[in-house]
Amino acid sequence: MKMKKAASLVLVASLALTALAACGGSEEEQASNSDTFMIGGIGPTTGDAAAYGTAVQNGAQLAVDEINAAGGINGKQVEFQFEDDQSDSEKSVNAYNTLKDWGMQMLVGTVTSNPCTAVVKETYEDNMFQLTPSATAVESIQYDNAFRMCFSDPSQGTASADYIADNNLGTKIAVIYNSSDVYSSGIYQNFATEAQARGLDVVAAEAFTADSKTDFSVQLQKAKSSGADLVFLPIYYQEASLILTQADNMGYAPKFFGCDGLDGLLGVEGFDTSLAEGVMLLTPFTANSEDEMTQTFVAAYEEAFDITPIQFAADAYDCIYAIKAAAEQADVTPDMSISDMCDAMKTAMTEITIDGLTGAGITWSADGEPSKEAKAVIISNGAYEAM
Repeated sequence: MKMKKAASLVLVASLALTALAACGGSEEEQASNSDTFMIGGIGPTTGDAAAYGTAVQNGAQLAVDEINAAGGINGKQVEFQFEDDQSDSEKSVNAYNTLKDWGMQMLVGTVTSNPCTAVVKETYEDNMFQLTPSATAVESIQYDNAFRMCFSDPSQGTASADYIADNNLGTKIAVIYNSSDVYSSGIYQNFATEAQARGLDVVAAEAFTADSKTDFSVQLQKAKSSGADLVFLPIYYQEASLILTQADNMGYAPKFFGCDGLDGLLGVEGFDTSLAEGVMLLTPFTANSEDEMTQTFVAAYEEAFDITPIQFAADAYDCIYAIKAAAEQADVTPDMSISDMCDAMKTAMTEITIDGLTGAGITWSADGEPSKEAKAVIISNGAYEAM
C-alpha cells in the first residue's frame, strides 16, 4: 500500500509540474512568453460613483486604441481590461486579483480613494507599477510603486482656498463637507488651514456623514444665517445636486465652489441642471477648451461613446500616455517580470515630462505626486467653461 501511495504521489507531482510548465511556470517564465503589454483598470462602473469609473474606462480605452493604431509601446501592442469595484474596497481587491489572473502587468486605478488605498497594499507587495487617475487620498499612493495623475486631497484644499482668495470670489465662506469620507474631510482640513492663512472669513463649517446625506436643510440654514455668500463643497456630485436643489427651495442663492468630485453634476438623473449655473469647480479639464488636443480628444470620445467626456476620462487618457512615455524612457518590454518592469517604470516616471489634456509640462516626484497648474471651470449654459 505504501509503495502504491508513493507512486501515486510521484504521479501527482509529475502532473502538477507538467501543468505548471504548460501554464508558463514562474512569473519570469510567464513574462517571457508575452509579446503584449497587459494593463488593467479598476473603478466603479455601477453604483453611486459609476460616472467616474465609466469615464476612466472609456478614456483609457480610447488612449490604448490610439497607441495601438500608431504602433504600440516600444513596438508592442497593448491590451486593456477594466473591472468594476462599485467603489468598494473589498470588491476592488477582488478585482485586482481577477486582473492578476488575466495577466495584468501594470494597473491604472483604482478610481476612488478608499479602494485605491486597499489595492495599493497589494500592488506594493507584488511590486507592480500603479498609476491612479483620480484617487486623491494621501494614503492611496503611500508606496514607491504608486503614482497619481490628479491632485491629492491636501493639494485640492490648498489650491481651492488660494483660487477663491486670489480671485476675490467670496467675502464670507461656508463649508459643507462629509466628515465620514476621507476625500471630503481631507480637502476640508487643508482648505481651512489655507483659508485662515489667506485671510478668508470662514463663517460656517457644517459636516454631514454617510448616514445623513439626503437632507441638508440644517447645514444650508446655518450657512444662510451666517451670511455666507460662497459655499465651498468638497464633496461628490450626488450630494451636491441635492444641496443645490434644497438651497433653491429655501431661496438661498450663494456662489458654490467645489473640487473634482463635482464633475458629473450635469449628468445626475432627475437633476434640474439650471440650478448648476454659476457653480465653479477646481478641475484641470474642460471639454469646450479650444486647444487642438482637447478638441481632437472630445471629438474622438463623443464618436466612440456618444457622450461628452468629463475630467476623469481625461485623467485616464493622460495616464495611458504617461505609461507609454515612461515605458519608452526605460525601454520596458512585455517580456520583463512584473517586478523588473515596476522598478524601471518608477524611475522613469521621475524623468519624463508630458503635455496632457489635464496639464502642460506634467512631471512627477518620487513620492508619486504630479506637478501641474491648478485650473477652475464654471458651469455656464449647461456646460463647463474655463475661468
